[in-house]
Amino acid sequence: MASNSVGRTTDSGRPADREYSIAAAGTILIAGVIMIVAGAFHILQALVALFNDTFYVAGEEYIYQFDVTSWGWIHLLGGVLLVFGGAALFRGAVWARILAVVLASLSAVLNFMWLPYYPLWGAIIIVLDVVIIWAVLAHPRDLRARGPF
Repeated sequence: MASNSVGRTTDSGRPADREYSIAAAGTILIAGVIMIVAGAFHILQALVALFNDTFYVAGEEYIYQFDVTSWGWIHLLGGVLLVFGGAALFRGAVWARILAVVLASLSAVLNFMWLPYYPLWGAIIIVLDVVIIWAVLAHPRDLRARGPF
């Protein structure tokens, strides 16, 4: 006979029918750290764009053309949101995982549009965004309500 573990909990208070995955918790925590780092990169890009308009120069005519100061404000807002989302991800809430995927996706799109101004830096941030999305979605289990600690 198969035992039914629905409704039972382990000594640590976790449901007995679902094992806690250290790998899932680790990748989600890594995603939070990467989000904070990517947000910091956005903020640095923003500060350069806001205080030194001549630093970024678009090389070729590109369909996505904005004023560098506008890009500065966009990156500043995006960076602050990414840092907030990364910090929220440490709580382990499902809403924070959804927010992480949405913010990392928006960050990737914004950095794709930013490529004519600083192609290598934009590509690096896009890669970090893809890593964030993978880390959050790689394990379908979420961190429990109590978080990893």
